[in-house]
Amino acid sequence: MDPLKIIGKYYKPASPGHTILVAHSMMVLRKCLEIVSRIERLHPDISFIREAAMLHDIGILFTETPDIGCYGDRDYICHGYLGRELLEAEGLPGHALVCERHVGVGLSLNDILTHGLPLPAREMLPLTLEEKIICYADKFFSKNRAGVCFEKSLEEVRQGIGKYGVDKLQRFDEMTNLFSRRPFPGKDP
Repeated sequence: MDPLKIIGKYYKPASPGHTILVAHSMMVLRKCLEIVSRIERLHPDISFIREAAMLHDIGILFTETPDIGCYGDRDYICHGYLGRELLEAEGLPGHALVCERHVGVGLSLNDILTHGLPLPAREMLPLTLEEKIICYADKFFSKNRAGVCFEKSLEEVRQGIGKYGVDKLQRFDEMTNLFSRRPFPGKDP
């Protein structure tokens, strides 16, 4: 399966949306491969990660985010479950779950209901190792129209996630510990 062919089916090549999606996804993929090199002992499915990292944000085309070349009618937070629906229709159920479960550090049913999010009422937390790797790597990169992406520092990512609650930061720190050679400072090994 060629992720770029699937992306090309839904995004006009060289359009702002296509360019931004591919650039962002490539950066996330590179971060995923960096993580994989540190956790080879856990035997992640590298082939799956290569594909799913490229497709994790495919649902942004349905969102109303003109600053990244997307002119849909949905809130940006919906891109995960909409990407899931698109990839399920493509016959890629595992890749589809990555789309849905990478938003934030995953969304619990309680998060969705408590905050009245415009999402289906179900758990959307990353479960598999591969889902967690892609979710985690994604947090280090933002999308913007200029196509200029830079990697955020761990502390910058933590500060951003911390705004959404202690439980989200704890989930991120657990992933940091899983993907690090040594535990995150201040955490038990």
